[in-house]
Amino acid sequence: MGNVRLALGPVQYEEEPVLSAFPVEAQVGLGLGAAVLIAAVLLLTLMYRHKSKQALRDYQKVLVQLENLEIGVGDQCRKEFTDLMTEMTDLSSDLEASGIPFLDYRTYAERVFFPGRSSCPLQPALEGPGEEGHRAPVRQGLMQLSNLLNSKLFLLTLIHTLEEQPSFSQRDRCHVASLLSLALHGKLEYLTDIMRTLLGDLAAHYVHRNPKLMLRRTETMVEKLLTNWVSICLYSFLREVAGEPLYMLLRAIQYQVDKGPVDAVTGKAKRTLNDSHLLREDVEFQPLTLMVLASPGAGGAAGSGAGQHVPARVLDTDTITQVKEKVLDQVYKGTPFSQRPSVHDLDLEWRSGLAGHLTLSDEDLTSVTQNQWKRLNTLQHYKVPDGATVGLIPQLHNGGAVSQSLAQSCPSGENIPMLEDGEEGGVRLWHLVKATEEPEGAKARRSSLKERERERARAKAIPEIYLTRLLSMKAILSVNRPVPIAVKYLFDFLDELAEKHGILDRETLHIWKTNSLLLRFWVNTLKNPQVIFDVRVSDNVDAILAVIAQTFMDSCTVSEHKVGRDSPVNKLLYAREIPRYKQMVERYYSDIRQSSPASYQEMNSTLAELSGNYTSAPHCLEALQELYSHIHRYYDQVISALEEDPMGQKMQLACRLQQIAALVENKVTDL
Repeated sequence: MGNVRLALGPVQYEEEPVLSAFPVEAQVGLGLGAAVLIAAVLLLTLMYRHKSKQALRDYQKVLVQLENLEIGVGDQCRKEFTDLMTEMTDLSSDLEASGIPFLDYRTYAERVFFPGRSSCPLQPALEGPGEEGHRAPVRQGLMQLSNLLNSKLFLLTLIHTLEEQPSFSQRDRCHVASLLSLALHGKLEYLTDIMRTLLGDLAAHYVHRNPKLMLRRTETMVEKLLTNWVSICLYSFLREVAGEPLYMLLRAIQYQVDKGPVDAVTGKAKRTLNDSHLLREDVEFQPLTLMVLASPGAGGAAGSGAGQHVPARVLDTDTITQVKEKVLDQVYKGTPFSQRPSVHDLDLEWRSGLAGHLTLSDEDLTSVTQNQWKRLNTLQHYKVPDGATVGLIPQLHNGGAVSQSLAQSCPSGENIPMLEDGEEGGVRLWHLVKATEEPEGAKARRSSLKERERERARAKAIPEIYLTRLLSMKAILSVNRPVPIAVKYLFDFLDELAEKHGILDRETLHIWKTNSLLLRFWVNTLKNPQVIFDVRVSDNVDAILAVIAQTFMDSCTVSEHKVGRDSPVNKLLYAREIPRYKQMVERYYSDIRQSSPASYQEMNSTLAELSGNYTSAPHCLEALQELYSHIHRYYDQVISALEEDPMGQKMQLACRLQQIAALVENKVTDL
């Protein structure tokens, strides 16, 4: 039987010879099946080509959108950069007139020694009438303790004995180290010698374990002593060299944050480097310039003249408290924060014409309340126009405002915490966006499905698109500065320790130097500018500084900086720059290593000069009393350690401590 030829339109199929083994009906059936299969393949091919063309068109559209987005972002960045440079130029001019609000050395040292406190915890006791005679023996005993601290054997024995006690906590160690730093501040050469000896002991401890872990944390007294020592030695360097760029960085960050909305309830900001503080919702706002009528007592840029109008940049979405903060920052920009009036002691008054005066507040009878949600008042709520005249006047009452109720629980100059979920008396407060999280009880009570759907609709489906705003906030700290003698002295000593213990690994030395200076001092200074400056650091500025400080830390590590698609946004921001920063750190260490060594005499001369910065300090006697209270806790252990040491026996150190105890014991808590 001949071959069977089937024609299906333009497609022809010629049966294979193997079909001849089947009946004609079967041959036709098999041929039709193959034809249908081919037709299906052709159809799929046509569909694929159609979809491929559609995909190509979609891809080209995305490319055009990305190109337009890139152009838009580029234009915005250029504008932002121009605005920032203009602002920084104006700030530089202001600094020439008013200077940088540095803290005095005593306040700086106390904030370093006792972090987290607004003032020194060692305050002199108030003396009552007739108590001087009772205090004399206590004062005499404390002066003898001061002399006993000059014995290196006694001081080292005391430190080692205290650290051996299981109940002597890490907090106790840091506190006693700072008490010693304060008590021995007038003898920094001696304190430096003690620190060198203790660092040698610490290195001997770590060299047989993991030397790379040394100085990683502040778990021992010598590590806190090192922090205090570096801070003492670099104060003048901060004031003369590094302080200005640090302050400019701080002001630049605040300027950028203020240019975008900040939610007064949640604390989220539109312009931030920290994605956890990012206001993801798209909030419309308009910048306004208010003409502030400065009061007669206003200083700084206001010119101290009554009736003088000072322009202040604000946003129409700012709450009244936010407006007052911005106005105070701009009117008193040449005045240290501690010398400015408090935002909670002033009212904002909108003035229009001769008789039109309206006092604005975060909450009043005009506040909008709907479904248990009360919105904080803004300039937009009051319809305050651009160019409006406002004045700051002393408050005559203390009721109503959210800022006032919050201020009662916050020390002056500290950040005001946001209300938890914005709740106040059963009414939930909100500013720019309503909180998406609700208490479980409230969720259970809600039964309306439509209401739930409306709540979901208010949430943004792709909030990540707003993370691109982070890119406009990148800031880099770069200071060309000579190496302070204390840094050279410290690094040379660490080199000596490594050589003494046979540590040839350059990575270990890099880690020691990073832990002792860059992470221990500079990161702390970056994260806590209020340690060196008399300024207010808002929560959002603090969050941005944390990102910059983390970038600084990443740049100091030896390990490779790896980022991926799942890396935090904060890490991705500086991913390209970090390798270059690592090279800068390496070059910094290399330049210090190759510089001429710091002579012992030169360093001692510098230390002797620094010792005079805290002479006749009013808290030294209180520091000695506080130190004795720790000795009293472990009195028997300290006495035993002194008696067991042969040299201590010859020097009668235990006997001297017993004499001190006899004088102080009767009235340990009073001076």
